[in-house]
Amino acid sequence: MIWRKKNQYIVNEKGQKTAAIVPIEKYEEILEEIHDLAVVAERRNESTVPFHEIKKRLKKDGFL
Repeated sequence: MIWRKKNQYIVNEKGQKTAAIVPIEKYEEILEEIHDLAVVAERRNESTVPFHEIKKRLKKDGFL
């Protein structure tokens, strides 16, 4: 069963939204996505390895 709650927010004294309340599972998913994006950004200038070379290495090491 999927339980969908209405979005919840914290508001300031003027009624302006200042924060959102999200389920912990969703929060953890967001943190993981941010981490993945940070890793991609850090590695964007690294050289690449062709796919056929990766396959060759995996076969040599017994993973394929």
